[in-house]
Amino acid sequence: MQLELLAPAKNKDIGIAAIDCGADALYIAGPAFGARESASNTFQDIEALARYAHRYGSRVYMVVNTILYDSELEEARKSIIRGYEAGCDAIIVQDLGVLKMELPPIDLYASTQTNIRTPEQARFLESLGFKRLILARELSLEQIKAIRAATTCELESFVHGALCVSYSGQCYLSCHLTGRSANRGSCIQACRSNYDLVDATGKVLLKEKPILSLKDFSLEQYIPQLVEAGISSFKIEGRLKNESYVRNVTRHYRNIIDKLGYTKSSFGTIEGGFTPNIDQTFSRGYTTYFLTGERGQWNSGESAKAIGEEIGTITRILTPGKLESRFIFEGKPLNNGDGLFIITPRGEKIGIRADKVEGQTVSVKHTKGIVPGSRIYRNFNQRFEKEIESNPPKRVLQAKVEITAAPDRITACALCENGITAKYTLLPGEGLFEAANNTEKGLQNIRFQMEKLTGFIRFHLDKYSADGGFVPFLPLSSINALRRELSSLLEVAIEKGNTRAGEYRCEVPKMGGVIIPPEQTVKLNCSNALSRGLYGTIGINPESAFELTGDHSGEYTELMRTKYCIRYEMGLCGKKIAEPWYLVNNGKKLRLKFDCRNCEMVVL
Repeated sequence: MQLELLAPAKNKDIGIAAIDCGADALYIAGPAFGARESASNTFQDIEALARYAHRYGSRVYMVVNTILYDSELEEARKSIIRGYEAGCDAIIVQDLGVLKMELPPIDLYASTQTNIRTPEQARFLESLGFKRLILARELSLEQIKAIRAATTCELESFVHGALCVSYSGQCYLSCHLTGRSANRGSCIQACRSNYDLVDATGKVLLKEKPILSLKDFSLEQYIPQLVEAGISSFKIEGRLKNESYVRNVTRHYRNIIDKLGYTKSSFGTIEGGFTPNIDQTFSRGYTTYFLTGERGQWNSGESAKAIGEEIGTITRILTPGKLESRFIFEGKPLNNGDGLFIITPRGEKIGIRADKVEGQTVSVKHTKGIVPGSRIYRNFNQRFEKEIESNPPKRVLQAKVEITAAPDRITACALCENGITAKYTLLPGEGLFEAANNTEKGLQNIRFQMEKLTGFIRFHLDKYSADGGFVPFLPLSSINALRRELSSLLEVAIEKGNTRAGEYRCEVPKMGGVIIPPEQTVKLNCSNALSRGLYGTIGINPESAFELTGDHSGEYTELMRTKYCIRYEMGLCGKKIAEPWYLVNNGKKLRLKFDCRNCEMVVL
């Protein structure tokens, strides 16, 4: 079975780095509508990235996953067309209004922001023409199996990265607080802020805690179970993450999938480079969330930031002068330039850099607030970051070579692992090639020189044939010329033959005039769609979007619904409490509702 490892690309360079580290596919935004304001890209960069990715049979998906105002529909349509022309292999969509557009024959994937959680939702989206469904992150293995049994389209699942506390695409907290909509790509990440938790009597239950901040997602131990459940694409979150993060996480999951023996959906072998270490990259701690159907502790704890690897404990504070502050610690070794996260015995959190490390003594800019007994964590490993930057792997296409030798010509035919071929004939300068005095050594020289890496291709001498066992005497320069010319021809053939990875199965159906009877209408939780006029024709009658209507004066408005529950997290599930509870931050007050029947928490 072929599996796809799908990596994020904030920009072209990060996308290329992900391909080099083993990604089978990338997802990237164009200039607009990408649900991340700070991660837009030109179509020129997307085209260059697609050419690079297709060299290895990897695919590029462009995200058009914001909800759209009616006035933006034509611009969004043109953006999809430009993405197709740039070589993108599919478009990831949230707003179902896209289905009404006149589009080129490119696959559409239903974004995780369409909040696919039931077989009914999955069947409905498949009936609209989507080729792939990107499932909600709250699902259990059994729920994924049920969706797999109900549909025939591809299923994609996140396996690593940050978690939204709300059902994806259904959060209006940022829009309520600041007018910046998460569904329009400008989320302020209010779920990572500190809140006071206050009960109905005014009692403060928790003080200044990131109560809504979840740990990061990690399903690396459940790849076989996910495959059995029907997942074929494994997605890494992180279009806002830096190149180091994407390199490390992509290579880590590439190693895991390869060791399990699954066939990757692209070509090429990853050679050399750094050894990935998932513990040295950004995380808030890890959770499998609801995958196994068991509840656990999901909150990121004392901080919504990356605490990092635990190092040890500060034992003494040394402050000999105004220009330098130092402390002594016990624990794992540190490096000059390491980023430190310090938690004092009183729970204060201090971020600081280790300017100079001499054994167990660390020089820092200041030791204000730091006391003996404080715990040290490292959230930036300078030595590991330098290793990732200075020692990147190389992605290499493997090609078999058959050489036929004769006194008047030597012909080399190459067959690349992607099925593309090339042929080159080396002719003697004058007269004929001479026979080698030592045929065994002559053949060894040919093999050794031909199998050197050239560009992104490594040849393997698969067969050598010649009448009468003729082995020519060739200087190294001639063998190298044969290899380089053959590699150049093969590279050109690969570039020409991979304008797009794979073939499109069919055109996306144009959904105008399709009427879904009321009894077949399925609630997709797409009430945030702004292009409301397009929805009646496909069986959805959403309420006016929050982004259009804003708050409902005098009423409580649902801003967020989540499977994560503060009440459960505090060990109070099923116990009598004084309700309602509130979250308070800078004078803003949010009411909590516990929908225990559906095992959900609602923020109002």
